Amino acid sequence: MAYCSSAEGQKFKETASKFHDQIEGLGPNPLKSGNTKKKAKK
Repeated sequence: MAYCSSAEGQKFKETASKFHDQIEGLGPNPLKSGNTKKKAKK
């Protein structure tokens, strides 16, 4: 978690970019591979 005040726009931009890059580096969600949703019975 990072603290950024409203006067720290550049710091927020850098922090958000780093966070995005970390998440993107993890790759796709392994739980989403294939059809994991169960169909509701009608």
